[in-house]
Formats: sequence, structure tokens, C-alpha cells
Amino acid sequence: MQRIECPERDDWRATAEKSGFDFHTIDGERYWDERAYYAFTLEEIERQIEEPTGEIDAMCLELVSHAIDDENYLRRLKIPEAFWDLISQSWHRDEASLYGRLDLKFDGKGPAKLLEYNADTPTSIFEAAVFQWTWLEQAIERNIIPKRADQFNSIHERLIETWAKLAGEHPLHLAGMTENTEDAGTLAYLEDTAAQAGLKTTLLDIEEIGLRDDGQFVDLDDRPIELVFKLYPWEWMFHDAFGKNLAKAPTRWIEPPWKAILSNKGILPLLWEMFPNHPNLLPAYFEDDPRVASLGTSFVRKPIYSREGANVALVSAGITLVAQEGPYGAEGFVRQALAPLPNFAGQYPVLGSWLVDHTPCGLSIREDENPVTGNASRFLPHAIL
Repeated sequence: MQRIECPERDDWRATAEKSGFDFHTIDGERYWDERAYYAFTLEEIERQIEEPTGEIDAMCLELVSHAIDDENYLRRLKIPEAFWDLISQSWHRDEASLYGRLDLKFDGKGPAKLLEYNADTPTSIFEAAVFQWTWLEQAIERNIIPKRADQFNSIHERLIETWAKLAGEHPLHLAGMTENTEDAGTLAYLEDTAAQAGLKTTLLDIEEIGLRDDGQFVDLDDRPIELVFKLYPWEWMFHDAFGKNLAKAPTRWIEPPWKAILSNKGILPLLWEMFPNHPNLLPAYFEDDPRVASLGTSFVRKPIYSREGANVALVSAGITLVAQEGPYGAEGFVRQALAPLPNFAGQYPVLGSWLVDHTPCGLSIREDENPVTGNASRFLPHAIL
């Protein structure tokens, strides 16, 4: 694994805007950054990233199978009791998942370590699936990177295949916070892949979902919403005005309700409990667990529910090195063993390992001068050399 500086394409901004990548720059700062790329060997990709990703996903599914009907697990995860049946039924009906992203610490030397699992509403998929592939092709053509370069990236093709399998003949609605530029871009991209799979699609804001007297969710044209992809977290849905209607509505959701178990930092201590000393896991405990003392005075403190690095603190030898502000933490915290991100030229990269239909199929890299990855952390492409 190397970080290799390289010239950027003169026309990358125009290329981004032409492809609908409107959020390549955020608040005047680069989000997409191709002044360097991360290079891997094929062995690193296949043995140290792809294989562990599949194994971690399998462990997560085993965890769900244990937790789904066990109130002890569900209480520890702070999942509201009113939704336990909804979550259980979605698992026992074998409702399918579209995608997810594992965030990994990896330095090319030791085994990849799971930092967290973005199981419900992962973003950065367009730039991972499409724009970094465009960079690879053009960078080869323009002699920016070696001719033999490749990329771990079949995300786009797998999304199209999976949509066709998930939807059948059902029309698909896609909903999220469309005023958010990144969310709107993610929804537009996923809608495009669904359309390429032959689905009839309708995109709407999450607030535009209506509820009929008969308990059916409907769109602005009063059409029943039978199948909907939501870029909106389950823990928010549980507390929204229509949350109490979720259990009775016939709508099928992607991601399915059982993903609420995995989109929760509480899985980190539960995985460590089930698979102690697994090489791809870090020791982790709920903060109110006496065993948390075994981590000593160096750890990462994470809210059970949190997004984009908010309310995460890095503590080393009892000193808080970094503490991100945010609105999360009311449900409690977990502590995870401190595993500092590798430092490449003053940058701290996190690897995002993508799964579509539970198949590892791509890689994205976010880096920052700050060792906690946040919403403004830059996206860098990668190549296999």
C-alpha cells in the first residue's frame, strides 16, 4: 500500500459536473482529490481486503441471527421495543439487502481492522463506483498512472444485477433528504442503476411520503409505495411522525428493518463478544460494561448512534487527542481499542470496503489531516499496480 502523488486531470471539474457529480467541492474545499492516489498490490486487495470483508459480513449476519429475537441483545442496542416485531419479521421473511460499506483501518502491514459498518445509509457510492473508474481510464490514457493499472471495482455492475433480483416487477420509489447535495447525488445515481436494471422509478423527498387512512404509504400522486429505497436512517424513522405506522404498512424497505441491528455501533462490542480475538476485529465494549476497563486509558469513544464522525473522541494515555462535536450520544457510548490510522504524508486514510448483495466488490478511500474521518474528508482514487 502506497500513497503516490500524481498530476490531476486539467478537466476533472468539467468531467465531474458533466457526470452529475455536483458535490466534488464542498464549502470551497476539495472533496474529490486526485493529486494523489493509493496503490495496492493484487494480493493486498484479494487477501487482505476482499476476503476479510466477506468474513466480517458473514459474522455480522450471524450476529443478527442471534440478536433478532433476543431482547437482551435488542435492549443493549437501544432499539425501541415497539419495532422489535417489525425487525424480526423482516429477517424471517428473508428481506434482501442492497448494499453496505465496512470502514477499515489498513496499512498494508497488519490485518485490516473493522472500525465500523455503514450498513443502512452509506454514501460516497457514486464516486466509488463511477467517478474513480473514469479517473482510472483517463489516467491510464494520459500516462498519469501505469498502463497495467487496474481497480477493485465492480460496484456498478453488481448494483444493476441486484436491483433486478430485488424488485422483480415492482415499481421502485427512492426517498431521502433531497435538499442535501450529497444525498441527492447518491439517490440520483442509485435511481440510474435501478433504471438500467429495467425498473420503473420515482424519486421523492422523505417528507413527501404520505399515509392513507388504510395505513398504506403513498407518493405525491397517491400511488401506493410498495417497494422503496430509503437513504434515511432507521433510528430516525422509528422516531418520526409516521414511525408508529411502519409495522402495519405493506411497504417493503431497502435497506430492510433488520439492518437497524447492524447500523449501530453497539455491534462492535457484540462482535468482539461473539468472535473474541478475531484478527479483523478490535476489542470493544459498551461503556457501562465493567470489562471496558481492560482497554485501559487509550481508546476511541463512539456513540451507539452517530454519523460522519460526530461525537467521536480519540483518547490516548488518558488524554483526549481529538473530540468531534455533534448531536449524538443520548443512547450511550461504546469504547473501541485505539488503533491509530496509518499516516501517509500527514494524511490519515480510512478504507471503505463495499458490499453489494453481500458480495465484496469495491474500494473507496477517504483521507484527512484529522485522524477522525468526517463529512468533509477528501475522497482519493485507488489503483491496483
